[in-house]
Amino acid sequence: MTTITTGRISGLDDGGVAVFKGIPFARSPFGERRFAAPVPPARWDGILEATAYGPRPPQPEQPGLRLGPVASPADGLDILTVNVWTPDPGGSGLPVLVWIYGGAYWMGSADWPEYDGARLARHGVVVVTFNHRVGMEGYGHVDGAPPNRALLDQVAALRWVQENAAAFGGDPGNVTIFGESAGAGAVAMLLAMPSATGLFRRAIAQSVPCMFFSPGYAARVTESIMRRLGGGSPYDRSPEELVAAAGEVAYQEIAGDPGRWGPLAFSPMPFAPVVDGEVLPDTPWNALAAGAGHDVELVVGFNRDEFRLFHAMRGSGQYDLDTALKTLAPEGAEAVYRSEASDEEGYVRLMSDWLFRMPSTLLADAHTGRTYAYELTWAPTPQFGACHGLDVPLTFGTTSGQVSAMVTGGSPDIEGLSEQFRTAWTRFAATGSPGWPEYERPTATTHLFDVEPSDVDDPEAASHALWSERGFPVIG
Repeated sequence: MTTITTGRISGLDDGGVAVFKGIPFARSPFGERRFAAPVPPARWDGILEATAYGPRPPQPEQPGLRLGPVASPADGLDILTVNVWTPDPGGSGLPVLVWIYGGAYWMGSADWPEYDGARLARHGVVVVTFNHRVGMEGYGHVDGAPPNRALLDQVAALRWVQENAAAFGGDPGNVTIFGESAGAGAVAMLLAMPSATGLFRRAIAQSVPCMFFSPGYAARVTESIMRRLGGGSPYDRSPEELVAAAGEVAYQEIAGDPGRWGPLAFSPMPFAPVVDGEVLPDTPWNALAAGAGHDVELVVGFNRDEFRLFHAMRGSGQYDLDTALKTLAPEGAEAVYRSEASDEEGYVRLMSDWLFRMPSTLLADAHTGRTYAYELTWAPTPQFGACHGLDVPLTFGTTSGQVSAMVTGGSPDIEGLSEQFRTAWTRFAATGSPGWPEYERPTATTHLFDVEPSDVDDPEAASHALWSERGFPVIG
């Protein structure tokens, strides 16, 4: 049993790691608090049995891949909960790693099997995961509501960690945030947000996305969603109705219509963080270049073949390099992307660069504090290569799950790669160094995760030089 700020809790034992699940860090953001900033949780009497994950945030089902239980209104809407794994609940001073899940800003939850923190915790760290609002509830433009409510949830969770880490043997002065895909975008944004200052000491961003919306663009998305529902206000529609309508807008309006929606048509995610000037003052690249987060040590990187996962799931032949170059790429891109063996390979490289590789690289460039860069080059299967999401089971050591089996083909090298990731991340959390040289321009020294790891200078130099000229402006 453990006592935290809101009461006493009991948990589970997982092979010597104490586990506590489904602990409220804020009240339900529905009912009278719908579309509002998070509110601290109420205290409880007696002992809370923290033995099961809390309800998932409302979201669409994962297309073609079931990663865990589907979100259901029957489970309730007390979704803002936190989970903790600790190897020494009675101790003190352990580094704390706080995970922020991905999911294209409109999917995801902390109960995915790939995010089980037990194996990572056995490296001598406290691991924390938590739920935050996604989709319309978390990022949608709603009149009268604060923008970026998902980010406000994340700040509330980090405040909870500051108040309660010691109760699990953790050091609140040594918190590392880490996340992948949209979770890496959240890490980048938290570095840029004044309200998150002082809540963490270190950060790991795994595959930072490129997209940020202006308030006007986010309002256009909301207008399209509400038209699908016959008009009215988001407050008057259930979360499930908004989820369904957002899916229709994404795949029936946005997808394949760059004339109307611009870059978003190539990755039809109807939601993204909004650069509103208050919650999020600027894009992470601009904010970090201006000195935000300079006192936070940062690891940032990507997977070599990021887009190959999505391309494989779409099916071969679903690409248009000419339109993608015209819509997405900086001037001079033809020379880089036409140099591949085929237009299809050029398209995969362009989409990898635009979506994740170059946003991550330019974040390393922008950060004025201590920075380390990496690239995952291990390619266990020809179909997926070093694809998006491959690093997640490696990070947590959850190498026997469904996602891992799909993208690794059961490669015998997986355990060695996972050991590399877990050792680097926990070492960084403890000491501020993952074990390779710092990233500095112009050399841009980057660690390559592979069967035989190495450190090289600027491994994607041609793309790096191309995208450095323009960067990633707000979509408006």
